[in-house]
Amino acid sequence: MKKQTKTIGIATIVCLMCVFNALAQAENSIKGKIVAANTETPLQGVSVKILDHLFLTKTNDLGEFKIEGISTGTYILQLFLEGYQPQNISILVEENKPYNLGVIYLNVATVDFVDKSIISLSDDDFFDDSNQSSAYVSGLFQSSKDVYLSAAAFNFSQAWFKIRGYDSSLGTISINGVEMNKLYDGRPQWGNWGGLNDAFRNQEFTTGLAPAAYSFGGVLGSTNFSTRASDHQKGIKVSVSSTNRSYAGRVMATYASGLNENNWAFVASGSYRFAQEGYFEGASYNAWSGFFATEKRLNAHHSFNLTAFVASNRRGKSSPNTQEVFDLKGYQYNSYWGNQEGDKRNSRMKEIVEPVVMLSHFFDINKISINTTVSYQFGHIGNSRLGYFNAPNPDPTYWKYLPSNYLRYEDDLDYGNAYLSEQEFLNNGQLNWANLYEVNSDKGNALYYVYEDSVDDTQFSFSSIVNSNLSDSMNINAGVSYRNLTSKNFAEMLDLLGGNEFVDLDQYSQGDARQNDLNNPNRSIFEGDQFQYKYTINASVLGAFAQVQNVGKKVDYFASIHFENTNYQREGFYKNGRYPDNSLGKSAKQSFVDISAKAGITYKFNGRNLLSLNAGYLSNAPTIRNSFSNSRVNNNSTPNLKSEKTLTADVTYLYRSPKLQGRLTGFYTQFRNAIETGFFFAEGLRGDQADFVNEIVTGVDKLHLGAELSARYQATSTISVLAAGSFGQFTYSNNPHLYLQSESFLELESDFGTAYLKDYRVAGTPQRAYSLGFEYRDPKYWWFQMNANLLTHNYLDISPLLRTDNFYLDADGVPFVDDETGVEVTQEQVKLLLAQERFNDAFLVNMVGGKSWFINQKYVGFFIGVNNVLGALFKTGGFEQSRNANYPELKQDKQLEKPIFGPKYWYGNKASYYVNVYMRF
Repeated sequence: MKKQTKTIGIATIVCLMCVFNALAQAENSIKGKIVAANTETPLQGVSVKILDHLFLTKTNDLGEFKIEGISTGTYILQLFLEGYQPQNISILVEENKPYNLGVIYLNVATVDFVDKSIISLSDDDFFDDSNQSSAYVSGLFQSSKDVYLSAAAFNFSQAWFKIRGYDSSLGTISINGVEMNKLYDGRPQWGNWGGLNDAFRNQEFTTGLAPAAYSFGGVLGSTNFSTRASDHQKGIKVSVSSTNRSYAGRVMATYASGLNENNWAFVASGSYRFAQEGYFEGASYNAWSGFFATEKRLNAHHSFNLTAFVASNRRGKSSPNTQEVFDLKGYQYNSYWGNQEGDKRNSRMKEIVEPVVMLSHFFDINKISINTTVSYQFGHIGNSRLGYFNAPNPDPTYWKYLPSNYLRYEDDLDYGNAYLSEQEFLNNGQLNWANLYEVNSDKGNALYYVYEDSVDDTQFSFSSIVNSNLSDSMNINAGVSYRNLTSKNFAEMLDLLGGNEFVDLDQYSQGDARQNDLNNPNRSIFEGDQFQYKYTINASVLGAFAQVQNVGKKVDYFASIHFENTNYQREGFYKNGRYPDNSLGKSAKQSFVDISAKAGITYKFNGRNLLSLNAGYLSNAPTIRNSFSNSRVNNNSTPNLKSEKTLTADVTYLYRSPKLQGRLTGFYTQFRNAIETGFFFAEGLRGDQADFVNEIVTGVDKLHLGAELSARYQATSTISVLAAGSFGQFTYSNNPHLYLQSESFLELESDFGTAYLKDYRVAGTPQRAYSLGFEYRDPKYWWFQMNANLLTHNYLDISPLLRTDNFYLDADGVPFVDDETGVEVTQEQVKLLLAQERFNDAFLVNMVGGKSWFINQKYVGFFIGVNNVLGALFKTGGFEQSRNANYPELKQDKQLEKPIFGPKYWYGNKASYYVNVYMRF
């Protein structure tokens, strides 16, 4: 508490110093009017900023702007509006003399470059139960001018590249100042505004620890989308797209009225994306989106904006597979679907529909602005899957159905059945829906069924942010926020597949433990009923941040502090048979108080050479997902539950000249006390036990360090050479603790001790990536870009359970005896067997280009992009299976030509294209 009081006191003193500094500034001004060069019509919403200073304003409906309260000196004025070429103007401000720039003409941009982001990983991330989350990259950096960030978004992201190895939960996404990261796992749900690219074009983002106007941010940075209707460029845009990626086609239309004579502005946008089958077999796609915003400007100081949007998305998932399955069926194979009466039916469908309504108030007066937004979000997220009860596994890739099952024993090689199973899998190899209906019809009760894991969230959010330009060099931001979530979670029976009913029991338990709800034993379940589990999570987060920025002639600096109070509580509605005393009713409340701080300084040697240093200490409460050990069936909290601590720093050298712009950044990030969880079936536990378990790894430390390079050389007036690179090393830096929870273990037996993860590589991203390319921009409004990209050091996700003492110790606590040597297993043998797989390097060539015309006051254009032109086949991710949880079983499996429980992989797309044609008028 003393440290907190001291920190707050220092921040208060800094703010008072800023106020005193502002009183001494001279009152000079700059004004002008900006119009379109081709039509000479006024341009509203043009961003007008002084380079290396904090002044920022936008033109009004007459195209006019005015900047007041700046000191004397020479400045560079930066003008930017989406769809137009940015312009820099050098000006000299003299003492007490207004500077009138007169009329400024902006030329139409040669390309609507943001259209390259129409396909992003938010559409391609279908992978079930995967921890991959690189969608943040393409969303956050889609309009970046930095060559490296653009490469990360458009060239590296197809291989699941993550900036600095950071998870998407480490960046803050907000809309009108309201944070949109999910409280469940901390990640933004991009699908909530998917397909509304034009409506969400206006964004302000920062990278890394750089200061942000709307939030404290995270180590990955922050993005704030503005839906203010008056900020949208007046006009209509219609586009049609074709692709062979996650969907086959898209239509989109957007209308913006601009601010009319009654001070009203309106924006409406809608889109539809569709595919009977996407890039992977059986992965259908059906999504529509709608957006509406209206703004009423009451006077020069007050304005209200109402925003409502919804994106409904229903899509089929694709399966990870072992190498044996890929070798037999190809990399586009998907085990989740099967033919039903001539149609491809996918058993695993993801559905998202969570409408959002926001009301914002904008207040501006005397260099002070206050933006306040209240938001309400509600809706549904569902993930369906095929269930079975005391019946054979219907998955066509189940290990007992594959050829390797018949070739597992050297003294009993069954080549006949191996051949028959191979032919069956090659000729069929998909879900047999007709057989499932037949079995259920014969039995009466449903042995097979389709159900959905449902999440129905309602969330109220509030945000109020103050921005004060105390002078031309000093700025203060501060904000408060509050989020309150009620999350209802349950399983719902979707289809009994011809059966009469299903009895709500747990097939992995015995006796009363089989009952999912002891208060309703042996309950009959029909289509539309809730069953298995039912609980609600109530959560609230109260936050506040303050930030000061100073921009000087030689030195810039900033400092920011953030406070957050987080509360979670589970309420169960079923009395679970395995946890009769700890499942029904409310859990203990989990509360966390976190304080974070960051600061940075930039030294300008001259106009071309700059050096900056940023550092931060961040404390983040665990997410809902990580706070409860198994929220579906009990109220237990995760053992040793603590906030995650992050210590990070980066140093950047920046060079900018008319011909060459470059950046070199080194970064260091230490994560401490992280929590990782997972669910799977394991054998060889505590000797010979086997069970479906919940794995919890606590106290995980990771070290991320590396360097980034970004360079653009303007070889001629039309040709640029582009280079980008990332050299990283992301490793586990300690040996955390592992717990397993299931009905087979007593409370004391769930502690599996230390997981020896230190020095293993963090999976989920290439740790090194390089790009070299060139870009041609013709004065006649066409352009072309080509990049060659090399992505390396991508690793398989390891199993923590295999790296505990349980793996090499028998039930009596003595190491297993190796069958080949006849002596006890050594640590060298264990380490060799558990060597982490590194994927082959991926060399990817991408080409993009476009052309636009101005015809009869209308802009017509097209964009085409081809990824992986050479059709390279590469792994994007994968994970070790934990089923063989002891040394003898895993060694035996790995010695097979085709391991039965080998790793499961995801592969990236071969050559894929995207074509977009648009008209704007």
